[in-house]
Amino acid sequence: MLTSTRSKAMHTLKIALLLVMVALTGCGVTAPHRNAGYADFDGLSMWDVDATMTLSIGPTLLSIASNAIEDDPATKALLCQLDGVRVKLYEIEEDPIAVAEDLGEINARLNEDGWQQIILVREEGETTYVLMKMVEERIAGLTVLTADRSEVVLVNVMGELQPEMLSSTMQALDVPAPPIDV
Repeated sequence: MLTSTRSKAMHTLKIALLLVMVALTGCGVTAPHRNAGYADFDGLSMWDVDATMTLSIGPTLLSIASNAIEDDPATKALLCQLDGVRVKLYEIEEDPIAVAEDLGEINARLNEDGWQQIILVREEGETTYVLMKMVEERIAGLTVLTADRSEVVLVNVMGELQPEMLSSTMQALDVPAPPIDV
């Protein structure tokens, strides 16, 4: 009898956890894949890379983070403008040249999907693409694809992004920002 009660309790707990997970995925905990600034990162050969980290932060967590910031109004304002942030990190297991080709294909596909490549840097075995997605005269997304001989990093920022943010970021990285007409 005790086993039956324990089994029913475990079943109820599993259902409750499932419902919480479904509710959380629909309420903005993860980055929204239907957002205009969402970048599709599919295309890396799983034979050549091993996923080491995936991070997806949606509007709910970004709002919580912005509410926790009291001493940096610029960061607080930036977080309020974001709808999602995604980061994927892969370790290159096999062929870095094949991975670089995959990255180029992802870049080309994003260009076909309306993303504009604004920066391309190739130096010393490292390739970095920075792309921007414009929707109705506004920046809806910013994506960075970068790979060297040992790892690949893919970053996608979605939201109501301001051109000034891109300019200050490029200045901080000591990269001349291209003019943005909006």
